[in-house]
Amino acid sequence: MKIIKRDGHMVDYCPEKIELAIQKANKEVDEDDQASSTQIKNIIKYIEGLGKKRILVEDIQDIIEMKLMSIGKYALAKKYITYRYTRELVRKSNTTDLAIKELIDGESEYWNTENSNKNAKVVTTQRDYLAGITSTDITRRFLLPEDIVQAHDDGIIHFHDADYFAQNALHNCDLINLEDMLQNGTNINGVMIEKPHRFLTAMTIATQLITAVNSSQYGGCTITLTHLAPFVKDSYNFYLNKYKSRKLEKKLCEQYAKEDLKKEIVDGVQTFQYQINSMTTTNGQAPFLSVCMYLGETEEYKEELAMIIEEVLKQRILGMKNEQGVYITPAFPKLLYVLEEDNIKKGSKYYYLTELAAECTAKRMVPDYISEKIMKQLKIDKNGDGQCYPCMGCRSFLTPYVDENGKPKYYGRFNQGVVTINLVDVALSSDKDMDTFWSIMEERLELCHRALQMRHKRLSKATSDVAPILWQYGALARLKKGESIHELLHHGYSTISLGYAGLYECVKYMTGHSHTDNGIGKEFGLKVMQKLNDKCKEWKEAEDIDYSVYGTPIEATTYKFAKALRERFGVIKGITDRDYITNSYHVPVFEEIDAFTKLKLESEFQKLSPGGAISYVETSNLANNIDAVLEVIKFIYDNIMYAELNTKLDYCQACGYSGEILIDDDLEWYCPNCGNRDHNKLNVARRTCGYIGSNFWNKGRTQEIKERIIHLDNKDAEA
Repeated sequence: MKIIKRDGHMVDYCPEKIELAIQKANKEVDEDDQASSTQIKNIIKYIEGLGKKRILVEDIQDIIEMKLMSIGKYALAKKYITYRYTRELVRKSNTTDLAIKELIDGESEYWNTENSNKNAKVVTTQRDYLAGITSTDITRRFLLPEDIVQAHDDGIIHFHDADYFAQNALHNCDLINLEDMLQNGTNINGVMIEKPHRFLTAMTIATQLITAVNSSQYGGCTITLTHLAPFVKDSYNFYLNKYKSRKLEKKLCEQYAKEDLKKEIVDGVQTFQYQINSMTTTNGQAPFLSVCMYLGETEEYKEELAMIIEEVLKQRILGMKNEQGVYITPAFPKLLYVLEEDNIKKGSKYYYLTELAAECTAKRMVPDYISEKIMKQLKIDKNGDGQCYPCMGCRSFLTPYVDENGKPKYYGRFNQGVVTINLVDVALSSDKDMDTFWSIMEERLELCHRALQMRHKRLSKATSDVAPILWQYGALARLKKGESIHELLHHGYSTISLGYAGLYECVKYMTGHSHTDNGIGKEFGLKVMQKLNDKCKEWKEAEDIDYSVYGTPIEATTYKFAKALRERFGVIKGITDRDYITNSYHVPVFEEIDAFTKLKLESEFQKLSPGGAISYVETSNLANNIDAVLEVIKFIYDNIMYAELNTKLDYCQACGYSGEILIDDDLEWYCPNCGNRDHNKLNVARRTCGYIGSNFWNKGRTQEIKERIIHLDNKDAEA
C-alpha cells in the first residue's frame, strides 16, 4: 500500500508510524482512557484490511479518529485530533520559517535564481521576499480554498504571485497613462507635480512616476514615447524664443534652437535610461518597464517622436557600463518598436529608424517588434476598426476597448492577474484517452476559473485610497477619495488572464506528434487552444469580466512544473525527462526549425492567445549582419503580430572576452576564452520570459537555455 502525502508525494505504508502517533496521544490522557496495544493493532489491521493500493494520509487519520471513538476512547480521540491539528500548524509554520531562513542565509538555490532580474542577496530584494513569504503563508492558510492550494502545490495549476495576494489592492500589469499625468498634473506622496514645460523635465518626472506606479503593482508596465513628444516641441519653442529675444536673424534662431534641442534630447534620454536602471521599486528591483515607439500614435508630434526614438535607439546600441566601465546589455527598459508602412520599406520616410532598430536588436537584444498590419487584423473593436497598441510589460495584451465617447482607449487600463493551467498534467492524467482528456480539461479549467474569481473578488474590495498614484492621480484613473475601483474591473476595461503552459508536451503525449506537424499534432494543438478561448468567452459573457487566454512566461515555474510532473508520473521520454516544460505555444527549444518557418507556424497559435503572447527566434551573433536582422523584421511585419530576436553578446570581466558565454554539461556558465566560472565576473544577458534576465537562472531554465537550437545562424544568413 502506498500513502499519498499532502504534497502529492507517494511513500510506502508504515504501520509503525500509526502506532507511534496513537502512543503519543496515549501519554496525554489518563490510563483508563488509553488504547491498549491490542486495540491499536486492531486499528492497523482494519486499515490494512481495506485492500487499498493507495490511500491519502488524511484518510488514515480520519479512520484512526473514527475507530478510537467507536471503542469509547473519546478523550484519546480528542487528544489525537489536537495532536493532528498541532502537527498541521507546525508543518505549515516550519515551511514558512524554513523559507525565511533559506532566504536570509543566502545559500538557497531557489531564492538566488527565483527571478533572473532580482539579486536575492541585496537587502531591498530580501525585504520584498520576506514580505512575500508572509503573504504566501497567509494566502495559503486563510485566503484560498484547500483544493486550489493543493492543485498549486501539485503543479496542476499555478496561482501566480501569491506573494502579493494578501494585499487586496495589488494588480498585475498596465499601460500607464503618462499623458494624463504629465499634461494635467499628478501627485506623488502628497506632493503636487505640475505640468512640465521642457522635455528634460518631463523625462525626469516620467521616471519618478514610473517608479511610483511600479511600486504599487507587481507586474510589468508600459509607457509610450508619444506622450513625451509634445515636450520636445515645448523645448524647441523655449530655445527659439530665447534666441528671438536676442534679436538674431530667423535662420540663426532656428539653427541655434535645433542645436540646443538636440542636446536636450540626448540629455533627457540619458537621464531616463540612467534613472530607470538605478532606481529601486518596493519590489526590490528596477522598474519592470517597457517603452513603446509607435509613430502611428500621433500626427501632430510625429517628427518630435521620431527624434526621441532615434536617440533612444542610439543610446541603447551603445549600452550601459558595468562596474569595470565596459558597455554591456542592460535589462531595462524593454523597447517595443511598431512596424508600419512609414518605416518598414526601404525608402520609406522613417526606414532609417528601422535600420537603427535592427542594429540595436543585433547588439542589445531589443527592441521587440509589433506588426501594426497584423495586429489590426486581430484586434478589432466594437466599431469594427482594427487597433494597434503595445503590450503591458513583456507580453500581456489588453482586449480592444472603446470608451463612452466612441474612442479607443488603452493607456490607463490594466490586468487583474493570472492563473495558469499545466496542459502537460491534463494530458498525462488522461492516459492518452481523448474523452478522459477533455473531461479532465473541463475540470481543471473550472479550477482555474474559481482561482481567477478569487483574484477578481479580492481586488474588487480595493478603493482608490490604497494606491492614489494609480486610481486618483491619473496613472490608471481619476477616482475620488474612497471610491471603489469595482467598475474598472468590469465591462472590458481591464482583463484577467487564463494562462497556459506546455502545449508542445501535451500534444506530443496525446498524439505522438509535435504541434509543428501539419497534421494531427497541429490540429489537436489548435483545438486545445480554441477550448481555452471558448471557456474564457463563456465566463466573460456570464460575469462581464474580460477573461483572456495568456501564454504564460513561466520562468521559475517551468522548473516547478517539470519536477511535479516527474513526481506524479515518473520519467516519460520526450515529455518529463527534462527539468523544464515548454513555454506557452512555443516550438520546443530543441526542435530543428528555421526562423521563418517558426514564426509563420507560431503566428497561427498567437492568434489564439489574445491575452498575451510573444514569439521569438534564436540567432547567433548578428552584430555584423544587420541585413539578416532586417529580413526577419520584414517577415514579422507581414506574418506575425509580436516577435523578438534573441541574440548573444556577453562579457567576461576576467579576460575581457566579448561574445557568447557558454553552459557546460553540468549546467555551469563559463567563459570559452579563459574558463572563468565566477558569476560575479560574468555579464550574461538572456531572454527567458519576454524580459531580458541578467542574474542567472534556476536549473530548469538553465537547461532550457543550453538546449536552445539556433534558428538563424550568421553563416546561413550570409549564404
